[in-house]
Amino acid sequence: MAAELKERINLKEINCEKELTLAVIGGKWKLIILWHLGLEGTKRFGELRKMIPSITQKMLTNQLRELEEDRLVSRQVYAEVPPRVEYSLTEYGRSLMPILQLMYRWGKDYGEEFVWK
Repeated sequence: MAAELKERINLKEINCEKELTLAVIGGKWKLIILWHLGLEGTKRFGELRKMIPSITQKMLTNQLRELEEDRLVSRQVYAEVPPRVEYSLTEYGRSLMPILQLMYRWGKDYGEEFVWK
């Protein structure tokens, strides 16, 4: 895990823990994936795809792989025909939910005050 993370994150550009956090959860889709898994619980790939209709299959696959490598999401494969794969938050992933809920609330309040008025 550490090797894959270090490959994606240029540690020379990380100056503090806040920047590291943003490097791990940053991007357009990771927060949305984490949010859905945190609120809805364990989901299969197709279910996540339906919840996030704008994401491509390739992007969802890549983002889930990165979240798994970073130990925020766990992937459970069931030996069935056809194969079944389920994704859920790990303990580290669940620890982000209070932060995501605060971000949601802030965005909602900000949008109501300045954007959607």
